[in-house]
Amino acid sequence: MTLEEFSAGYYVGRFYVEPSDREHAVIARDQHEAANEQVYATGKDIDRLDHPLVMKVDETHLPVFAADDVPIDTLGLPDSALESTRVAQPPTLKDVLVAKAARAAQLLQWATPYTIREPNLA
Repeated sequence: MTLEEFSAGYYVGRFYVEPSDREHAVIARDQHEAANEQVYATGKDIDRLDHPLVMKVDETHLPVFAADDVPIDTLGLPDSALESTRVAQPPTLKDVLVAKAARAAQLLQWATPYTIREPNLA
């Protein structure tokens, strides 16, 4: 997975979106850690690489966690989340937005108990 700059608030990557029997959205652990480092790491002290990524599939924002048994370039969504997207016949290759630190922190504040430190760019 390659994340490319998309806007002031997001990166974009491509994933095969498919159903998952898990409670949360998941991607492969190695990709999760690499994306976490690219998107949320500050470069100061020791950065945690296990923060949930905040991804947007169509109009739905989701906290996304790491899993060891998910194929590379696959975003596994629980049925309830999959139903809120426009994915009609999974697996479907889609552009998925990944929220940058400031946007992710804002979204997570509304939806989950997780927090992400915003990098100090000054």
